[in-house]
Amino acid sequence: MIRKFLLKFLWLYQKFFTLIGYGSCRYYPSCSEYARINFENNSISSAFYHTFTRILRCNQFFDGGIEYPVLDKLSLKPTNIGVDSIKYWLVPNKKNRFYIIKNFSFKGKMC
Repeated sequence: MIRKFLLKFLWLYQKFFTLIGYGSCRYYPSCSEYARINFENNSISSAFYHTFTRILRCNQFFDGGIEYPVLDKLSLKPTNIGVDSIKYWLVPNKKNRFYIIKNFSFKGKMC
């Protein structure tokens, strides 16, 4: 329930309010996209923590760059595998932690 509300709020923010400051984020993926991916794949407390620290780093005192969200633990096993059916690619980072990278050829519903 809370997760769906937060994802809908992020969708509204990305749809309407990012047009004001388009291109102003110092990181890739943007802070709102980073938050959306975190809330889709991690626990709510972990997603809040990672999103909050990312927003604090998104200023002129930090260089910025590429920073992919990290999946804290892998819980689901895929059943339907195909390039067009995979929403995110998981790249190993540490033991049982993965970088989450968006699949741009995903054909399903995004939100």
